[in-house]
Amino acid sequence: MGKAMASEAIDQAASVTERLRATPHIQRVPSPKLELFTLRDFLPEDDRLALMALIDANRQPSTITDSNGDDYFRTSETCHFDETVPVVARLEDRLHALSGIDPVFGEPLQGQRYEVGQEFKAHTDYFEPNGKDYDANCARGGNRTWTFMIYLNSPEAGGATRFKVANKMFQPEAGRLLGWNNRRADGSPNAATLHHAMKVRKGLKYVITKWYRELPYRQ
Repeated sequence: MGKAMASEAIDQAASVTERLRATPHIQRVPSPKLELFTLRDFLPEDDRLALMALIDANRQPSTITDSNGDDYFRTSETCHFDETVPVVARLEDRLHALSGIDPVFGEPLQGQRYEVGQEFKAHTDYFEPNGKDYDANCARGGNRTWTFMIYLNSPEAGGATRFKVANKMFQPEAGRLLGWNNRRADGSPNAATLHHAMKVRKGLKYVITKWYRELPYRQ
């Protein structure tokens, strides 16, 4: 990414941060190491139930970008949504209203389902610059910038999201949103965003994930 594009991406990040800070009832985790926000009651129950039904109907084994040889690194199931479905389109609109990020920078929404014992071990969402598929992953849209994740339900036990560096753990809470900037202030990837979707101990866990890129991802 050239200097002009890098500067534009940094300016975009600052704009998103400012917008989130101004959102009523939002909370920022008090850590100097990363920008991490949480907002309760982001998504109404009817929409959560509809999205969970879509995940149940269209789920498939989750994958990881660069294989690390651990077959149990990510054991959840993923749903790739049809964006013409009204409930999916409404969620896209909600996220746009929250972040202000132009939808052209966004990857399509995904849903994940975790059964008992399933997890996604500690990982970052951005593409590692030294990863073997880095160039291929970033060829369209550049690297990932912001992540927004929404808990669709509250499993009976387990399934927390742990940010080790920030010493913060979120228990799944239906309707709660987490949002974080995957980059440092200079635009470089922020390893402090390392997070672990911990094992579900009882029940099921459903989440929504939305990733944004440095450059337009959609035509």
